[in-house]
Amino acid sequence: MLRPVPPSCRDSCYDSSHRHPFGISVRRWGVYLLCFLSLIPSFGHTAQGIAQYGKPKYADGFAHFDYVNPNAPRGGTLTLPNPDRRTSFDKFNPFTLRGVTAPGIGALMFESLAVGSADEVSSVYGLIAEDIKVAADQMSVTFRIRPEAQFSDGKPILAEDVKHSFDTLMSKLANPQYRTIYADVKQAVVVSERVIRFDFKTRNSELPLMVGGLPVFSKNWGKKADGSVTPFDKLTFEHPIGSGPYIIESYRAGKSMIYKRNPNYWGNKVNVRVGFFNFDRIVYKLYSDDAVRLEAFKAGEFDAIVEYRAKNWAKSYVGPKFNNGTLIKKSFENHNGAGMQGFAMNLRRPIFQDARVRKAMGYALDFQWLNRQLFYDQYSRINSYYTNSDLSANYDGETVPTEAELKLLKPLQAKYPQYVPEAVFGAMPPAPSTAPPSSLRANLRKAKELLAEAGWTYRDGALRNSKGEIFRFEIVEDGPFFLRILTAYVRNLEKLGIKVDIRTSDYALHQKRMDDYDFDMTTIRFPDTQSPGNELYDRFGSAAAKEKGSDNVIGVQSPVVDALIDAIVKADTREQLQAATRSLDRVLWNSYYVVPHWYSPTHRIAYRKEMGYPNPPLYYSAESWILSTWWLNEARK
Repeated sequence: MLRPVPPSCRDSCYDSSHRHPFGISVRRWGVYLLCFLSLIPSFGHTAQGIAQYGKPKYADGFAHFDYVNPNAPRGGTLTLPNPDRRTSFDKFNPFTLRGVTAPGIGALMFESLAVGSADEVSSVYGLIAEDIKVAADQMSVTFRIRPEAQFSDGKPILAEDVKHSFDTLMSKLANPQYRTIYADVKQAVVVSERVIRFDFKTRNSELPLMVGGLPVFSKNWGKKADGSVTPFDKLTFEHPIGSGPYIIESYRAGKSMIYKRNPNYWGNKVNVRVGFFNFDRIVYKLYSDDAVRLEAFKAGEFDAIVEYRAKNWAKSYVGPKFNNGTLIKKSFENHNGAGMQGFAMNLRRPIFQDARVRKAMGYALDFQWLNRQLFYDQYSRINSYYTNSDLSANYDGETVPTEAELKLLKPLQAKYPQYVPEAVFGAMPPAPSTAPPSSLRANLRKAKELLAEAGWTYRDGALRNSKGEIFRFEIVEDGPFFLRILTAYVRNLEKLGIKVDIRTSDYALHQKRMDDYDFDMTTIRFPDTQSPGNELYDRFGSAAAKEKGSDNVIGVQSPVVDALIDAIVKADTREQLQAATRSLDRVLWNSYYVVPHWYSPTHRIAYRKEMGYPNPPLYYSAESWILSTWWLNEARK
């Protein structure tokens, strides 16, 4: 499931960089597979690469992606800290809902039929599959598996294994996210030993690429000596029989995870893997909190760290080792869309079902003060669900909807007026600001007026409704990392008479509460994407709101949102995609589901001088870039 912001990204700030599926929670790993994928390929043509519009950047037979070093030194050990907020783990299976997966499993042990390119927004290229063919009627896609592709146990990857992977992920044994993501896939059909076809229920232009991102694992995973097989949802520390470049060397439950290169990995010479995964061993060390992790880096316990806290970057990455060049700090530019991060309200709670109340919550966040006092003026305010992307409704400035957008929005307003705020037909309103001539006092006055309209007035020392009930809610977080910001925010809410309780817990407990939607408000981060599509059903779709463990933590249930997601998924041109996405952006933004935070267009990375790296691609997360394309120079081999 989409989770709140990881601990490495919390406390002072969080920018537009985001964790890759490499080594992260099952939901984000599953969703991130989609972020590189496009919508519609060239029909009826067999090729390694397919693209949303026209031709993919790389023609058949290309040697490698431009953003890797094909001659990178191979060998040595890469040691990394927690890639996210987990401080322990209790399973190796990243595809089930319950429990916490060991870091690195998804990235290192499972390959997919196809992978995306990080220097274009809408393409995918065969990996396990040597070629891809989309039917002329768009109702199916066929993959032919490379003859050299094999699992970590040495057995070949066959069409029946791909079908097994798909059927398992679609069953109730796996995380329910997959049933949402692949809901429009009718079936997987074994055509021949190395040919698999996916049939679709509808003409959904994203589906060929979505199924290309399917992770593939062996049906023998969990098979015991007596021939019996452990049920998929019961797999914990059974070593995965995967298709990826690494296997498990050893581990200490909850403490460390060590992988070694699979000497029989089949993909080393495949063009989409040339220059990738250059280390013989990869070690994850899990630290109890951010402070311990930072000090461990300074002490030389691991090789690289991604820093999301502005204060740390400004104040803590100093000392003799930085002065003499042993440790290096550098900001790397990216072109990722910033997406949305903010304080999310749970619409399942009666207290947040009135849009005026939700709007009032935004006036209590003083971003300018936070940026000045805590962030060292390093951040810009998020102003859209697709900030820093041409998919944003305000990408071209404060403009009203285009004719293409109105063709979508006007009929929906006529049919569902209660779900289409009138404000969507104007320019996107900016997030509340305290920059002069505005002020916090003026913003809180506006919040007070909105709350009064919604039936909440201040009396007897608190904000109360007509029944005398106090306006009170709880903010839940998975650690103390965000407390300074929360304290400042809560202080402003209390000026309105609102009572707020802050509750922190460990990752596992917090994850369970998110799965069960047991929260009032929490911090979320929606993944970046340049080509949104089917993942939106799971993030904002009405059906997902009723499915525990979905990405729809907010609880959005709107036929208008559902219809606009349909329009996004069915878009046949970039222009259609822009119109549909910008329309969705306007509806979501003006519904005030989230109090927006901030972003930065750079990744802050500190690393040991022995580390080498290629020029960064256009769209990437820092952690996955390090893991997948960096190397160790000769001195550390």
